[in-house]
Amino acid sequence: MDIIRIKNLTKNYGEKDTVTQVLKNINLDIKQGELLVIVGESGGGKSTLLNIMGGLDRATSGNLFWGDTDITKLNEKELTEFRCKNIGFVFQFYNLIPNLTAIENIEVASELSSNPLDSKELMHKVGLAGKENVFPTKMSGGEQQRVAICRALSKDPQVIFCDEPTGALDFETGIKILELLSEMNTDYNKTIVLITHNQPIAEMADRVVKIRSGSIVDITVNKEKKKVKDIQW
Repeated sequence: MDIIRIKNLTKNYGEKDTVTQVLKNINLDIKQGELLVIVGESGGGKSTLLNIMGGLDRATSGNLFWGDTDITKLNEKELTEFRCKNIGFVFQFYNLIPNLTAIENIEVASELSSNPLDSKELMHKVGLAGKENVFPTKMSGGEQQRVAICRALSKDPQVIFCDEPTGALDFETGIKILELLSEMNTDYNKTIVLITHNQPIAEMADRVVKIRSGSIVDITVNKEKKKVKDIQW
């Protein structure tokens, strides 16, 4: 079953003679429970597409359906409510609130949900048991990113969008974060859309979408979805 359907989506910046087309006639369906990786060079439109899918930005034209809801038709209040209820985000930089503890950062998001997941159980799941009352400034980058993943999961969202989630981490920590995201996909049946310029990451996906200069140039189904530990880095 498709959870997201994108139809003839374009995104322009600027006006008249200074218009830059960042996304060009994007058509893409995303299936419930799949791990989709979007790859491409920097500046190719990956982050713009992710932000539009996640309701953080608006398309210039086209349609973006979540089920029967075309979110391009929602006003700002409706879009904010939809985003809060249905979407989790994991970014390259963790965006944690420094004066809140780890568990308080997670609970800020879980309070937006009518059916949140248990924050302590999530922290235990990602290997952070006992760190509930630690502030972000006292945590490593990998620990902070795990808190960010718990925060994204806590609302029990339909989809988790990940924008270069390992970009600020060292290699070994990045591997652990990718393994964790893979577990969230399988253990919680979460649809995960992950963008990266790191080509080997694509091997952990169900499908791989390649974007170049604002257009989808290839969609590949991985016949063998590899475990992160089996990827040749």
